[in-house]
Amino acid sequence: MDLITPSVGLIFWTAIVFIILLVILRSVAWKPILSAVTEREKSIEDALNAAKKAEEKLVALNAENERLIKEAKIERDAILKEAREMKDKIVNEAKSTAQVEADRLIESAKTAISNEKAAAMADIKNQVGQLSIEIAEKILSKELADKPAQEALVNQVIDQVKFN
Repeated sequence: MDLITPSVGLIFWTAIVFIILLVILRSVAWKPILSAVTEREKSIEDALNAAKKAEEKLVALNAENERLIKEAKIERDAILKEAREMKDKIVNEAKSTAQVEADRLIESAKTAISNEKAAAMADIKNQVGQLSIEIAEKILSKELADKPAQEALVNQVIDQVKFN
């Protein structure tokens, strides 16, 4: 059983070596390891803070973008409304101008038609008058050729004048 149970001296020297090893590790290895872990923890915390700030900036930018989009939509609607009003105004002006021009042309055509009608009527009256005169001349020259026919015609005209 000597092999299984350690002696007191072995336990003592093992404990002393272990304590010395702990002191050496504490001064040489643990301080740099702990400082590296602390530094790493600080860098992770800084990265998380930076990510939070970036997220806040992103939210602010999204809100600003939404506001700008709303303003752009309002401005677009205003421009479209103004364009529609301008189109309606131009169409109405064109209609009124066309109506005035059409009325003027109609009036001008009526005047021209009236003038042409009066000229045609005057021409027809002149032609009818000339034809009447020619017919009357031919009839009178034929009827006035003999003396008894002339006297009968004169008596007939006198009778008609007395009745009127």
